[in-house]
Amino acid sequence: MIAELLTARVLIGIAGSGIRLATSYLYAALGETFGQRSGVLNLGVDGIMLMGAYSAFYITRNTGSPWLGLLVALLVGTAMGLAMAFISVTLKAEQGISGIGVYLFGLGMSDLLFQKTLGNIETISGFQSLHIPALSESSNLLLRAIGEIFLSHNILVYIAFALVPISAFVLNKTTIGLQIRAVGQNPEAADTLGVNVNLVRYCTVTFGGLMAGAAGASLSIALLNVFQQNLTAGQGFIAVALVYFGAWRPFGVLAGAMIFSLVNALQVWVQVLGIPIPSDIAVMMPYVLTILALVVAVQRVEEPAALTKPFERGEH
Repeated sequence: MIAELLTARVLIGIAGSGIRLATSYLYAALGETFGQRSGVLNLGVDGIMLMGAYSAFYITRNTGSPWLGLLVALLVGTAMGLAMAFISVTLKAEQGISGIGVYLFGLGMSDLLFQKTLGNIETISGFQSLHIPALSESSNLLLRAIGEIFLSHNILVYIAFALVPISAFVLNKTTIGLQIRAVGQNPEAADTLGVNVNLVRYCTVTFGGLMAGAAGASLSIALLNVFQQNLTAGQGFIAVALVYFGAWRPFGVLAGAMIFSLVNALQVWVQVLGIPIPSDIAVMMPYVLTILALVVAVQRVEEPAALTKPFERGEH
């Protein structure tokens, strides 16, 4: 039975599914990377994803336009990110507790809205995947593999992967990125150099909310084309973990997202092929891997020095 996993069809399927499944993690984790690099931890990512997923699905269902649904999801994510920034930066609340509060709000509100406006699980036509017959139907195994693995996804997948090098460039090669890193490492020193610490943190946390909204939309109107209660199933928390695994670097986040999503795709194929592994154990595989990866990551990297620490101007 294990030999079935090593066939070309299954390996191509795992690779293609891994790329698709990484999309929501990339959006959420890249946005969270910016926030944490500035010193703010947002554990409310999953709740923002749920609200983004619901908003995108509801608007797309009623207008027929997934682009409009995505726009509304981005606006909802931005609003919730701004709320998190106000709580963490202006009110200086404990970031872990306030993040959990944002998560519970998103979980409860999305559930309430689902019951009041939808009631039943239904599917919609969201973003469509590309289809290149010359590749997907080619008799050449290599061309068919390239088509199925890399060229058979929806537009949100390609945007997510394109954001990885863009994020790395912004963080490492621009003045804005330098300010973000300075604020997260030594906000007092950044303040003396004229950097508006609170403004930088507001912008990064709000951007993180926008990206979490996009992550939710990528699930409900692109990957699954459905919305149900607790659709994300904790993916926002995995995204936060991937930031740690990736050592607060976009390409590290990409590596972590791909590892997690490939293992997730593997466990799906294990169940599809009927390999005699208990389904509960198969479902646990990606999460066990995440825990093990985090144990290794924590031992080899140092987090931003000011992460979770409120900034009071004048304190040195």
